[in-house]
Amino acid sequence: MMDLGLLLIRLVIGLAFIGHGTQKLFGWFGGYGLKGTGGWMESIGIKPGVTMALLAGLSELIGGALFAAGLFTALAAALITVTMMVAIVKVHAPNGFWVSQNGYEFNLVLIAVVIGIALIGPGQYALSAVLF
Repeated sequence: MMDLGLLLIRLVIGLAFIGHGTQKLFGWFGGYGLKGTGGWMESIGIKPGVTMALLAGLSELIGGALFAAGLFTALAAALITVTMMVAIVKVHAPNGFWVSQNGYEFNLVLIAVVIGIALIGPGQYALSAVLF
């Protein structure tokens, strides 16, 4: 049952990050694409905006896909963690902890989940279990 639980966690978190990455990269799912996201990033001091939007989008897309698949889970966790740390520092930290105040609570939970899975392993229902 633990392996099913790990699969569930990986799929929910990984697919959510794939969605966020495609919002930034392609404007899917109500996102703004590279130009729109890049413009917003510039407005909060992350420059060059389009380049940083590309890096954030790729980190979320690739990190999410690897995490969902259970492949190179430590790398996936690192990509997701770096993206969430930037979000905390540049957007959420000034608002405090609670997500209801646009704080960093949810970002921190996501970091804890991905690092926790990276530390214990992705489980038997993972590509890494099949390939390695």
